[in-house]
Amino acid sequence: MEEWLKHSQNKDNASSAPEGFKSCENLECYMVLTNAEKTAIGSICFLAGPLTLLENALVLVVIAATANLRQRPSYLFIGSLALADVFASCFFTTSFLDFHLYRQSDGPTAYLFKLGGVTMAFTSSVGSLLLTALDRYLCIHQASSYKILLTRRRALLSLLVLWSSTIAISSLPLMGWRCPTGLVPPCSRLFPYIRQGYLACWTSFTLVLLALILGAYALILLKAHRHETSMSFHGATGTGHVRMRMDIRLARTFGLILLILVGCWLPALSFMLADVSVILTHAQQRAFAFCSTLCLLNSAVNPLLYALRCRELRVALLQLMQNLGEILTCKKRARSEDLEPRLPSGDDNTTALSEGEMPRAIPFTSVSEIVIK
Repeated sequence: MEEWLKHSQNKDNASSAPEGFKSCENLECYMVLTNAEKTAIGSICFLAGPLTLLENALVLVVIAATANLRQRPSYLFIGSLALADVFASCFFTTSFLDFHLYRQSDGPTAYLFKLGGVTMAFTSSVGSLLLTALDRYLCIHQASSYKILLTRRRALLSLLVLWSSTIAISSLPLMGWRCPTGLVPPCSRLFPYIRQGYLACWTSFTLVLLALILGAYALILLKAHRHETSMSFHGATGTGHVRMRMDIRLARTFGLILLILVGCWLPALSFMLADVSVILTHAQQRAFAFCSTLCLLNSAVNPLLYALRCRELRVALLQLMQNLGEILTCKKRARSEDLEPRLPSGDDNTTALSEGEMPRAIPFTSVSEIVIK
């Protein structure tokens, strides 16, 4: 009796649903990509996914291997960004390809678990970008008390709050905040089993994070402009037009950062907001699939914009590569000496190189001793 009632209820929901939802069985109405689009999106994911993973893993290794960088809040935030982008490259690439290319029809629990990983990764990435922007804001506006305001303990506490919040937010659909009608409205047309209310809340939350990032960088530029204006008024620059003004250089750098950030995230978020208010067509669903890959591309660009632009991290990377190179050279030389035949003699003079003659590895000092600020 209960099965008959459930079947009749689903049948009534399907008959009252829009035309695009009447054939929503086995998630077929969400798998709308053509063969050409599958090839294009598959190429993007197969190229950007491993590249994003390698870049951000390299940043994590350098920060973890450098004691000085591990102690500084700025690099803790950059490390959190790299970790989130590593998760994004893994979760998004595998789940996206599994769903759209290989047409894997998972059940509600399995699908929401995969989607929760993607949501956690991207939300943590944007949250880490906000912490990085706030760190730069405090460094500019509170330069004298920066080290007192932002200690390593407070930085770790803020990261704990960030990751705990993102895990809780991404777990809400899995814990019950899902679409009660299966695959018909109020279910999202972009994500199966996702309620439109949850999608609206998550999209609004992400837009608020992006707005705070834009506001932080705007205040930094305003502070830099006032500083340069004051220095020019007092005649303290003394270099004329030889050196570009600091506020102009910052405007170019931050302009590039914000342009990439908004350009990668705004298209996908716009489709999510539209999905809450209107019923999207198959063409709009296909467009959203391409726009969502821009979020993965943003994770691939983040190490170049935030990590490798830092001189200290580049020096630490070169130092680490040099140490690894010397270790490999020593092992190769020791192996070749073991293979060389020994000549018999009265006095065994064919010993290995003495300790004083062995090539010494350059000690891995902290980056602060190499770079003079």
